Amino acid sequence: MPDDALEERFLRASGPGGQNVNKVETAVELRLDLSRIDLPEGMARRLRTLAGRRITGDGVLVIQAQRHRTQDRNRTDARERLDELLAKAAEPPPPPRRATRPTLASKKRRLEGKSHRGEIKKDRGRPRDE
Repeated sequence: MPDDALEERFLRASGPGGQNVNKVETAVELRLDLSRIDLPEGMARRLRTLAGRRITGDGVLVIQAQRHRTQDRNRTDARERLDELLAKAAEPPPPPRRATRPTLASKKRRLEGKSHRGEIKKDRGRPRDE
């Protein structure tokens, strides 16, 4: 991946953080310009589907990381999440399931099971006069 396609910005994390919350920029915004990297067509399509609203109108994938208290750990977290997303997009989807007809033996087993169950239920009722 070319270095000019990846950009990191640091900003103040939201949420609780004590005295440091207003002065330390620990959150990381990782931006990947998809137009600058060469992806296979299918992978690019799957990546756009998986990323959803994280892709801007300009075709830039934005990942925000602010889970951790340090900038370094948030940077690592953002890169790991980007790698996971790219790996998931690289996997081709499984082929569609081909419908098959049930075998005669499986039909018979199903019907025998249903009739057996019906007999069990019928025996639960009042005793019959014989």
